[in-house]
Amino acid sequence: MLFHTLDFFYFFVIFFGLYWFIFKHNIQFQNVLILIASYVFYGWWDWRFLSLIAISTLVDFTLGLQMGKTDRKARRLLLLWFSIIANIGILCFFKYFNFFSENFALLLKAVGLNAHQTTLNIILPVGISFYTFQTLSYTIDVYRKKLEPSKNLVQFSAFVSFFPQLVAGPIERASHLLPQFNRKRTFDYHEAVDGSKQILWGLFSKIVIADKSGELANLIFDNSNEMNSSSLILGAIFFSFQIYGDFAGYSHIAIGISRLLGFDLMQNFAFPYFSRDIAEFWRRWHISLSTWFRDYLYIPLGGSKGGLGQKVRNTFIIFIVSGFWHGANWTFILWGLLNAIYFLPLLLTNKNRRNTDIVQAKSFLPRLSDFLKIIGTFVLTVFAWIFFRAESITHAIEYIAGIFTRGLGIDPFLNTTDLGNIFITFLLIVFFLSSEWFGREGKYGLQKLLVNQKRFLRWSYYSVLVFLILMYYQFDRSPFIYFQF
Repeated sequence: MLFHTLDFFYFFVIFFGLYWFIFKHNIQFQNVLILIASYVFYGWWDWRFLSLIAISTLVDFTLGLQMGKTDRKARRLLLLWFSIIANIGILCFFKYFNFFSENFALLLKAVGLNAHQTTLNIILPVGISFYTFQTLSYTIDVYRKKLEPSKNLVQFSAFVSFFPQLVAGPIERASHLLPQFNRKRTFDYHEAVDGSKQILWGLFSKIVIADKSGELANLIFDNSNEMNSSSLILGAIFFSFQIYGDFAGYSHIAIGISRLLGFDLMQNFAFPYFSRDIAEFWRRWHISLSTWFRDYLYIPLGGSKGGLGQKVRNTFIIFIVSGFWHGANWTFILWGLLNAIYFLPLLLTNKNRRNTDIVQAKSFLPRLSDFLKIIGTFVLTVFAWIFFRAESITHAIEYIAGIFTRGLGIDPFLNTTDLGNIFITFLLIVFFLSSEWFGREGKYGLQKLLVNQKRFLRWSYYSVLVFLILMYYQFDRSPFIYFQF
């Protein structure tokens, strides 16, 4: 079920009415309702994969209880490894089996051995990478004794399957989200208003920015052999806004819906395209994943406490694993490796924590030096996105080669309609970036934007967003990009 459909609208209206008007005084009934609604929400796509969520839930719930019954470190570690192997094993089977099988066969062929390549016709369950990492955060935190094991199966099941963020995040820590299922929730008017604004911004980011940019990005990437340099550059730029508007849009909608229900989810994007270096970009992009890898992989590997060699090693591990998390394709691994290379000079010069503040807070325009840094970081990011979007490494290399060899100018492949769409999409992107720039001190574009202005001006702006959403709403509704991860 997609957020930007009438199906979800009707589903949520019914759920909201039951949640706040029928069961508002009973937290247990609310949790049961959340659990049922979450399974309906996920099963709407394919009911067969509900069993995977149920298995993951029961395994980690049971292991958490067992950890809580012993202080023996060896037994607790054994239980943790059982959780890791079970969860990662399911993830690897559905997401990576064919990748490993194909590449193992190629490796044997390269050394002169004949190998029968085994592949399976496997459907990748939507959101499996997200809820797998979420449940793992629970068993790891219980093992570390940072969290008491849950003794309520309904609460724990609702935490694992919480529908607003089930299929594309944010990836919540159990220590943050799970306790919220044990607290009485009251309807807060101001939180609901702000949450509704965040949903509006998320819908605008997805329907207007991501989908409009995606039309042109797909046109250019799918016909890249026929495009000249300027068209290829445009394709990479449009994809950069497609993936940002799409993924950040989902996160904003998920967080906004959760706020309407009395839940607090972590911020997942913090205006990443205003970053002044790659380190800052990764502190602002998909925050829930980057901090997950930091807390559960980078720090256990030794983090930054060891020598320079260990820091470099750990950095490359994190970025390569992050790339592989996104998909079973060498393009994602190379994308992660490229970002590690970008990050390396900052690490070697100890400047990776230099830009931790809001760029030019309280200022109308950035300083020239900051503006040039933002542009430079954006160019590096756009270049890396080519590998992320390309169908294969060969496709990415040919695409990049075309940028440098095919000359600038208007591509004859693009007709008048396409050129008109390019112009309109650029105007929409400028409007989007301007809104984010002037609202960058909030947690999303609308939160602080026009907050001190007259009500008429604010509501006029909101009306423009609604108008654009209705204008560019597609009835065939493209799914969110990160559903595939």
